[in-house]
Amino acid sequence: MASESPWAPLRRRAFLILWLANIGSSIGTWMQTVGAQWYLVENSSNPALVSLVQTANLAPSLLLGLIAGFLADAFNRRRLILGANLFAAGAASLLTLVAALGLLDPDSLLLYTFLIGCGVALSQPAWQAINPDLVPWEEIRAASALSSMAVNGARAVGPALGGVLVSLLGPAFVFGLNAVSFLGTAVAVYVWRAPPEPEDPERMGEALAAGMRYIRAAPRIRRILLRTALFMTPASALYALLPVAVNGHLGLGSTGYGLLLGALGAGAVLGVILLPRVKDRVHDNLMLGMSAAVFGAAIIGAGFLPAWLLAILLVLAGISWIATFSILNSAMQLTLPEWVRARGLSVYLMVTTGSQAIGAVVWGSFATAFGYAPVLAAAGALLVAAGLSVPVLPLLPRTGRLDRSVAEADLGIEATQEPAPNDGPVTILTAYELAPDKAAEFVRLMHEVRLSRMRTGARDWELVHSVTDARQFREIYDVATWREYLRQEQERITGEDRRVMDEAAALAEVQPRTRWFLPASA
Repeated sequence: MASESPWAPLRRRAFLILWLANIGSSIGTWMQTVGAQWYLVENSSNPALVSLVQTANLAPSLLLGLIAGFLADAFNRRRLILGANLFAAGAASLLTLVAALGLLDPDSLLLYTFLIGCGVALSQPAWQAINPDLVPWEEIRAASALSSMAVNGARAVGPALGGVLVSLLGPAFVFGLNAVSFLGTAVAVYVWRAPPEPEDPERMGEALAAGMRYIRAAPRIRRILLRTALFMTPASALYALLPVAVNGHLGLGSTGYGLLLGALGAGAVLGVILLPRVKDRVHDNLMLGMSAAVFGAAIIGAGFLPAWLLAILLVLAGISWIATFSILNSAMQLTLPEWVRARGLSVYLMVTTGSQAIGAVVWGSFATAFGYAPVLAAAGALLVAAGLSVPVLPLLPRTGRLDRSVAEADLGIEATQEPAPNDGPVTILTAYELAPDKAAEFVRLMHEVRLSRMRTGARDWELVHSVTDARQFREIYDVATWREYLRQEQERITGEDRRVMDEAAALAEVQPRTRWFLPASA
């Protein structure tokens, strides 16, 4: 069956075109990274300054992530991706011009790298969120792996190609190719016909609050984010300090640096081919632990091993990298419901890129003070420890396997006058009558109901029972406005949420009764 093949999404024309565009853009980005890092290696002996290329490239995702997620959920994702890529192309073109005129210095290089990163950051949540628009639900994991392969396949080609071009033609040439790659992506997105934007988009403040409220009340999502941070913070040391090691004990030039990064990317491509064969045999949590240990060993090796042995270890690290992010990325996409997907993914990207950006500054500063080899050893040891923490902090059961469909509910409201959209706050009270032997199971299920209510709009929630009649329970929660309550019931509560609510209601001896209250006017 098509859904069983890791290549199935490529049979869908829209996914294939955008996937190829993503490969081209990622190759351009990696050539740009090699050009920028090697320019600083040759013009500065400060490891912290070299590591700032990674920070300048990724910090925009930390600063703009939530806004980008809101824009991707509230407006047309195609237009957002198109505009962001045109902005990045403009910034890359300016960098090319400055470099070609011989006016480039470390400060201007980092500034333009930051501006290019802003364009990428604004488009990333939308890129992540469009997979369900391009492929059916059963192909999401394959699509996520292929998207990761695009980035990591580019890592195999881009750095090696960038290293050769930098040595032959100089940094300005690879900067120009990066600008062209952004334009190519813009053209591919322009010809794609995306689904229409929402008819009634949320206001920015409401949308950002709703997104953060969802994350706070979603234990499975929070655990994915924790595992991402535990992996990425120490893993960032490899990308931040590898160019310093190449210029140090390895004694290689820009071409050698590109080839070592290419080994890492080649391993990632190999991982995409191998992982579908083992994903049903190896549990996700075991894979996360093993991958962290292997990548940690590669970080340690970067400070001490000769180039040929390090290259072999980097291939294995590339497999580990794609294994980790195939699991975490697809888990996020499959666990988040549609209405908050881009905002949730923006938080995931903020954790991913923020861990790298902050980690690069930390590891670079430590390397300036203590030398790169002991710092790489320490970072690698931390990542091995993170792998050993998986049994204690695993991905939670059923992560990525929940029913995320949404069916509009029949609220059964018989109001003499429909409340205005901005009327509120709305207090919802549901009465349950239970046999005493059902109370414990009911309370357990209502804990899950509480999380659902809080994720989808409730500001507070409580479950109370009568002191005069132990059979009587009341669920009470508030929602900010009538509009927000309708969104909660009709657009946000998923099939999994309904299943738990129905199980709790089925324990009642009579049909639970819901009533709605607004503040009494004077």
